[in-house]
Order: sequence, then structure tokens, then C-alpha cells
Amino acid sequence: MPEISRVLPMLMCLTLLTSCASDKAVSSTAADPNAKSSGSIFAMDTYITVTAYGENGDAGISAAKDEISRLEKMWSVTDENSEIYAVDHAGSAEMSISDETAELIEFALDMHERTGGALDISLYPVLCAWGFTTGEYRVPDDDEIAGLLARTGVGKIKLSGNNITLPDGMEIDLGAVAKGCAGDKAAAALKESGVECALLDLGGNIQTVGETKPDGKKWKIGIRDPYGEGSVATLEIGESAVITSGGYERYFEEDGVVYKHILDPKTGRPAESGLVSATAIGKEGRYCDSLSTSLYVLGAEGAEKLWRESEDFDMVLIAEDGSFIITEGIEDSFALTVPAEMKVLKR
Repeated sequence: MPEISRVLPMLMCLTLLTSCASDKAVSSTAADPNAKSSGSIFAMDTYITVTAYGENGDAGISAAKDEISRLEKMWSVTDENSEIYAVDHAGSAEMSISDETAELIEFALDMHERTGGALDISLYPVLCAWGFTTGEYRVPDDDEIAGLLARTGVGKIKLSGNNITLPDGMEIDLGAVAKGCAGDKAAAALKESGVECALLDLGGNIQTVGETKPDGKKWKIGIRDPYGEGSVATLEIGESAVITSGGYERYFEEDGVVYKHILDPKTGRPAESGLVSATAIGKEGRYCDSLSTSLYVLGAEGAEKLWRESEDFDMVLIAEDGSFIITEGIEDSFALTVPAEMKVLKR
């Protein structure tokens, strides 16, 4: 039977509810701290919008965009001039990498261990086989998946300082952590430019600079409806990262079966965890980026276990039946905008 495929563009998992997106920069003045500057860039396979307030807004946006572009050139898995591409195509030869790349890989390896293997940067060949990296969708058979999984496994990665060696045939992809890390570094660039209040939307990865907006109110974020447009809940935050992963971001359908792009590292197949989206809320973008993927793969029970073992993040889980699970740290700042059952996890 011919394949019927469909892919959504990288739809925003989170929606800013303060109307501050514009491709055209707006000049700021020293006399008006509420003056807003906005700019956008396409990088890391998504549209990124940066909005800053105050007299240094334009300079801060320019610095943030430069930083995001610089990091993309280092960490792209398809750019032949990137460090990751060089590592992936070195065979089994040892490669020397920059401090930033080594640090991010080390972080990803640590998160692999912390999440019980739910985060795995060595799955790139499996993702390619499914067509999630190219748009040429297909369902690999069991033998092909088994052969590809034999080439994965972060335990096979040898990282010593700035030197890294991959087994021949392994390819790594930092996609589950790179965008969050770029958000952290872009936020730092804004601050270094004198910006005290800003918001970054990296294709749905939301990061804020400043505990409040210029009007003194908290930032208000919408949690995207995984089944349609609009938001299903709102969340008020200070200076935080709010990052969601959901199978609806990229998927295809064949013979009446929907295959979603977030893979379970144990099976090499789309994760079947009972969740349709997972949102992580914390202070660090790269951490929340890695967590959102991991929580989705782990499912409600595994995600709760990880949360109870941790002290540094909150989460919003949406189950396939439309019910919500949230953690107590955001209970007072979270509000549903649709009728739904909700469970609050308490420590």
C-alpha cells in the first residue's frame, strides 16, 4: 500500500501570550525602559525570535543572533564544516574538539545516565532510517533497526578532555540539547549587552531574561494544544526556561499508523509512553531541553520518578487521554484553559 506521509513544520510547543514578536526591529530609547526591540533568525532548523526591552535592546538582539549562528555552525549535524559533522565522519579516528563542544557532549552523556538512557545522542542513524531527518519517511523492518541499534550506545563514546573517538559507523546528534544551550548562551549575550528584560523563542523553546516584564508582571506562557492550535494552559514564570517536546512536532502516517519522531533508545522505534507532550521548567535551557525529550520517552511513571529524584525542575505532562500531571512547584502559577483532569504531584 503506498505510503501516506505528513509532517507538521516545527510548530511552537509553547506560545508567548504577551504579543512581542516582530521581524522588524523597533528602536529603543534610554528614556523609555518599556521600548521594545524585536528580531528574528532562522537557525537550528527553526524560526527564532528575540524580543528585548530598553535602550540596549537592538545591540542585545544582534549579539544574541550572532551567538546562535556561531553555535549552529559548530553543532550542525549536516553542515560539512561543523565540528559534529567532522566527528561523525572521522571513522574511528580520534578528533580534537572545542571546549564548548566537549562540554556539551559531556553534559549529554551525564544526562543519558541521569535519565536511565532516555536521552541518547547516538540515535542519529536510526532517525535517518525513519526519514525524520530528511522527510523521506519509511518504516524500517526489525532487522534493519536491530542492525542500526548495534551501532548506537553512548557508552562506546570515548571523550577525554577535548579529544573524542566514536566507533566506526556511529554518528552523534546534539539536537536534544543544542537548542537549549543556544538559548542559554543567547540569554547571556543579551545580559552582556546591558539587556535586563528579554524573551527568546527558539521554535517553541522559551527562555526569559529578567524576573518580570517591564510592567512588573511575570511572563505569561501558553502550553500548546498537542491536538490543534492555541493553548491548553498558561504558566506564569520569572527568569526561566520552559521547553516542551511532543510527538506532534514531526510525524508521518503509513497504513493507518502514525509514527512520531521521538524515538525510544531501547527499541529504535517511536516512543509509546502514553504522553502526547512533556514540558520541563527550570533555570537552564540545555537542562530543560534534554529533560523534555527524556520525560516524554519515560512516560508519566518514569517522569515522576525522575522528578522525585531531582530538586531542580518542574514539569507539565499531557497524557493521551487529555489529562494533565503537573508538579507542586508551579501549582500556583499554572492554569488550565480547557476542561481537563489534572493531578498535582507533591513531594
